[in-house]
Amino acid sequence: MKITIIDYGMGNLKSVQKAFTALDLETEITNNPETILKADKVVLPGVGAFRDAIATLNDSGMSAAIHEVVKKGTPFLGICLGMQLVFEKSYEYGEHQGLGLLPGEIVHFKPENMRLENGESLKVPHMGWNTLEIVKPEPLFKGIEEQSSVYFVHSYYLETQADVVSCYTDYGSRIAVAAQKDNVFATQFHPEKSGTVGLQILKNFGGI
Repeated sequence: MKITIIDYGMGNLKSVQKAFTALDLETEITNNPETILKADKVVLPGVGAFRDAIATLNDSGMSAAIHEVVKKGTPFLGICLGMQLVFEKSYEYGEHQGLGLLPGEIVHFKPENMRLENGESLKVPHMGWNTLEIVKPEPLFKGIEEQSSVYFVHSYYLETQADVVSCYTDYGSRIAVAAQKDNVFATQFHPEKSGTVGLQILKNFGGI
């Protein structure tokens, strides 16, 4: 079993690969749609702008390959920007269509939610450790304790009415930070930067 990590020029590829290697899970990094189509499991990492990322995926043929592997049931994990790309639309620097694997939109933190009762303002981007409220423990969050802390770096977050959210956190308001439907999984936080908790999440994905 090999985990295929998609390289579209905007990702923390090596840190994700290093985390899987620490778990004795075999990986490969590729930007070849044919390699993606043959994958046992697929990870879409990412750091950067939604618009540029989706354009690269579309132009390279990798978007089509992602749709094919998801359709045939291959386990798929989007991380950070990779999570945001999984959804239908983002409003980062305009309005851009995503992969549409899950229903929802990616929106900027709302200024009215960024002030605490004591008057202190929360910073955007949201950067640092926050605790998880787990609402779908299986299978990605198996063995993860409620209120475990994970690491975030983001200025946009998921809004959805669909029953796909697996975790929330509180940052000015209750926001969705992980999602799952069938074989598609996504985390706004960085499991590869989240210590033993993050490694357990990646291990769980490797065992799906």
